[in-house]
Amino acid sequence: MRSLNLVTLALLIVGGLNWGLVGLFQFDLVAALFGEMSLLSRIVYTLVGFSALWQIVPLLRGTGAADSRKTRTA
Repeated sequence: MRSLNLVTLALLIVGGLNWGLVGLFQFDLVAALFGEMSLLSRIVYTLVGFSALWQIVPLLRGTGAADSRKTRTA
């Protein structure tokens, strides 16, 4: 589960950076790399969406990444 959480967090960071680029510069990095709504772009967008859904669970449980770091160091 820890690996899946790290992968989904990385995808959310990529997605957030992409949205930042879209908002600031009207530049969609995913579309630039993989083509405008190509199959690969749609897969990336879908994985980012699933990652967001996956990360809702620890958020609602109150066991986010910050909480897990506290328990490991204590």
